[in-house]
Amino acid sequence: MCSNYIQTVALIRTLAVEPDILLLDEAFSALDYQQRLKVSDDVYKIIKKEKKTAIMITHDISEAISMANRVIVLSNRPAHIKKIIDINLTNSSTPIENRKCKEFAKYYDEIWKELDHNE
Repeated sequence: MCSNYIQTVALIRTLAVEPDILLLDEAFSALDYQQRLKVSDDVYKIIKKEKKTAIMITHDISEAISMANRVIVLSNRPAHIKKIIDINLTNSSTPIENRKCKEFAKYYDEIWKELDHNE
């Protein structure tokens, strides 16, 4: 509960200065799994309501798919773009619900195959 509140307040404070773009760098990494899901839903709703563009850096494939309309897979250092994947989920609503969409597993597999597992 406390972490959820702190993350949401931090986002609201950031939005108060009316940025053009939000940068979310591993924004939920300090949270346990249940809190991550709750906070991601809250953040997603706020970003959509405020009509903001957000660049989210994450190592969590499910988080990326459930929150984004585009995923950019980078290589190991020195980083370059390996693949850009447009995410089009049917019945897209919130990150928690988006994980239930029929296309979710297809996107997960596609991104997983692009990762540098042995580098």
